[in-house]
Amino acid sequence: MRPTPSVLGPGIGESQRTLLDLIKRSGESTLAELEARFELNRETLRTHLKSLAAQGLVERSGVHRSGPGRPHILYRLTSAGEALFPRREGALLRELATFLLEQGRRDVLEKFFDVRLARKRQELEHRVAGLDGRERFEEIAEILSGEGFVADVTTSGTGPRLRLCHCPLQDLVAVSDLPCRFELALIEGLLGERLSRETFIPGGSHACTYSISAAPSKRQRLPRRAPAAKRSA
Repeated sequence: MRPTPSVLGPGIGESQRTLLDLIKRSGESTLAELEARFELNRETLRTHLKSLAAQGLVERSGVHRSGPGRPHILYRLTSAGEALFPRREGALLRELATFLLEQGRRDVLEKFFDVRLARKRQELEHRVAGLDGRERFEEIAEILSGEGFVADVTTSGTGPRLRLCHCPLQDLVAVSDLPCRFELALIEGLLGERLSRETFIPGGSHACTYSISAAPSKRQRLPRRAPAAKRSA
């Protein structure tokens, strides 16, 4: 009996989901091994493998030699292919945060986010140094998109507006406001400006939207790139 595929993902047919599941269970598979475990002929399997490779879900990982004759190509899942299988980190993180809060240990979560904020700013400040205005907003949007926030920059009557169209931490946000506070503090730190939050995903909006606050800035602006100082004779 063939196991029910657990692969999630749009645009992937039943046969390709089963193929991905078989490769996942074996780690690596040859075309001959897949043919022995699947009721499709070799040419059809080869077509499916080419399609999955074109989608970036499967790749060649080497060859397998089992005697005289041509070696057999080994196939494995790519990181994108692995990502199609169910993951539960978010649910576990939410459970952990709930446990700490119920035990009265909010301070542990706050310490974690404080340390993370300092580390992320140190890692990222070079990417915005020397940038101003919309250019700085655009670079921050690119940084946040890399973190899964699907960010972009729009223009309002008061200047650039930063939109985060996805929350990759929704499970944690459901039990604590700390991720949102961290997000805002990181953006303000990189931007060097106080921000006002105009819309909020947890509040029912499709995006979290930020613009520069009318209040005077209290954030220390990251330094611009400066030419190296000349050594005195």
